[in-house]
Amino acid sequence: MQALAIGIAEGVDDDHVRSRVCQVRYLGKLLLDWDIPIVEPIGGHAIFLDAKRFYSHIPQDQFPSQALAAQLYLDSGVRSMERGIVSAGRDPETGGHRYPALELTRLAIPRRVYTQAHMDIVAESISAVYRVREQTRGLRMIYEPEYLRFFQARFEPIE
Repeated sequence: MQALAIGIAEGVDDDHVRSRVCQVRYLGKLLLDWDIPIVEPIGGHAIFLDAKRFYSHIPQDQFPSQALAAQLYLDSGVRSMERGIVSAGRDPETGGHRYPALELTRLAIPRRVYTQAHMDIVAESISAVYRVREQTRGLRMIYEPEYLRFFQARFEPIE
């Protein structure tokens, strides 16, 4: 209960909110300065990497957002979330994938967890993955659960 009360109090504290937004903007500005494709304007809780532009050579049905999340994790242990074709699911009538206009990888920044130094490490990892982006291949889904596929599906690299 005490943690909940602290969270509510911080959520309406202008200095706390401003600090969090500035942290996210700091990360976003680093990425923009390095010409890494992100969604603009920069939000207050997350950075969204534009996987379609990041991996323009990977077709959407080879899961570029998921590939980007995997590469970030392999490079640095940074956990992110695919918000593209996997999250969009399948069309119930055709059974085919839904193809959303956006193919994003979300970097949510939890409150009261990371320092500016952490943001630097995240940015450096994204930059490293971006520098070798042409070497990255798409993914093939090898297991698809009936529900919550964006949490439970399994993938393997396409060679």
